[in-house]
Amino acid sequence: MQDLEQWILTHEVPLRMAFTFGILGVMAGWESLAPRRKPRLPKPLRWLNNLALVALNNLLLRALFPTAAVGVAAFAQARDWGLLNLYTPSLPFALAASVVALDLIIYLQHVMFHAVPALWRLHRVHHADPDFDVTTGLRFHPLEILLSLGVKFAAIAVIGPPVVAVIVFEILLNATAMFNHGNVSLPPGLDRLLRWFVVTPDMHRVHHSVEDDEANSNFGFNLPWWDRLLGTYRDSPRRGQSRMTIGIHGTRHPRHAMWLPAMLWMPFSAPVSGYVINRRGRGKFRKTQKKE
Repeated sequence: MQDLEQWILTHEVPLRMAFTFGILGVMAGWESLAPRRKPRLPKPLRWLNNLALVALNNLLLRALFPTAAVGVAAFAQARDWGLLNLYTPSLPFALAASVVALDLIIYLQHVMFHAVPALWRLHRVHHADPDFDVTTGLRFHPLEILLSLGVKFAAIAVIGPPVVAVIVFEILLNATAMFNHGNVSLPPGLDRLLRWFVVTPDMHRVHHSVEDDEANSNFGFNLPWWDRLLGTYRDSPRRGQSRMTIGIHGTRHPRHAMWLPAMLWMPFSAPVSGYVINRRGRGKFRKTQKKE
């Protein structure tokens, strides 16, 4: 186990790149061969802008936080910060406990970005994509990325995960985010089985519904347990997977979905609406509310 840990630490960068580009390529190929839904917008232009946002986010993180979460984990480990550094359990237990605990933090953070109006302004950039595919899983506003990193830093300081656990978690989170945003489907029986262990595309697609109550469900990115345990799980959209509408009300014009400048300006350009959890209605989106 120690040899594997050392190998992961030594090959962190190529491992991340291999998984990122590997999963992106696999999902892109799968979507092209067997798409779950017909795209509304031209894919090349949409992908160009979504991936440009990803590149901008990566450049920003490299400039501001060169070592990011891995560096914080190493810093915490050197100073015995966090529960796992205090009790020093075996590496397999620490690895499993860290991945589960960090995934719960990401779930709670996701709920928070839907519950706080100022945070929803940032997060709606992710939801405003009127198509749902592998690039949607990477499309986040830079300010949301920075805030999310701050939450992750705090979680690492409290949990005290091994450095290798942080690397494994980030690789898993990135891979599953691309998988469960894929414009693909699984055989119904396999989908039902996998939903006990990982968030599937049909499960997460409900979260991108234009209806506010459906968008405020299925918050998990990696593990599906938190939605089931905490009452936010929804099996399927009312109109079915093929007929449901993706996006958010009022920001479905192509310029909001496809152009990088519009995505960057979106948090500052429109009022907050009923998608925020503490303002949502029951059932379908209430037409009397302000639209985005």
